[in-house]
Amino acid sequence: MNIVSLAEQIGAHAVLVFFALLAALLALTAAGWWSLQTHVMPRAQSALPPLTFVLVNGLAGFGIVVGAAALFAEIAEHLGAGGVMSLADETLTAAIRANVAMSTLQVFATITHFGDVAVLTALGAAVTVLLWLTRRRALTLGWVMAVGGNALLNPLLKRIFERARPVHDHGIVSELGWSFPSGHSSASTVTYGMLAYLAVRTLPGAWRLPAVLAAAALAFSVGCSRIFLQVHFASDVAAGFASGLAWLTVCIVSVELGRIYFRKG
Repeated sequence: MNIVSLAEQIGAHAVLVFFALLAALLALTAAGWWSLQTHVMPRAQSALPPLTFVLVNGLAGFGIVVGAAALFAEIAEHLGAGGVMSLADETLTAAIRANVAMSTLQVFATITHFGDVAVLTALGAAVTVLLWLTRRRALTLGWVMAVGGNALLNPLLKRIFERARPVHDHGIVSELGWSFPSGHSSASTVTYGMLAYLAVRTLPGAWRLPAVLAAAALAFSVGCSRIFLQVHFASDVAAGFASGLAWLTVCIVSVELGRIYFRKG
């Protein structure tokens, strides 16, 4: 089965595929949490020597950034009209249009608002004020750098690639502007990912994994909502996840290394 035929099959069973991928993501996230928390937790709780701790964090972050950037580059390289990926994108969008009920689209239309500019801007401002008032200066800087940096990066990438959006005439959601990469996907990955990081830093231990799982589920669902609503192609969303994950990782690693450096100083 070639990729175009596979896209048609996925579109015909899009809701089931969504839940299967969501379950896989949550299982992978939980496995990653349990396997890596020893090495990514605060320095005071780590059994690693200081130099090894810094090296492990730096290499892990570097690996994620390189992997996400490579995925983004691979997708961007195959954006040309008439290519296999473009045909798969269009086939998947058409299959979703033909097979997904309007009631299901209404549910995803509600989910997609969690990635709207207005919602994320209000959230960003509220978290900034809260962190500043509680004198968490390093976390405040990391939060502003993450959310603000992505708000500049994604429009720049859209202008570079200038990909037109898929046709979407269901009337539930209407979007203008360029399609690649998905701003909802990248912004949700960065914003809710940083919220999960803040939860790990500030909440009691029992709440940390649930916060991370909730953030992963919400960011993934927002991104997928864009495909279901046919305002983005699947490759737009995948690239948005990749660019958002890369920037999120840069910001978290920067904050962590900064905390270690200034604590030693």
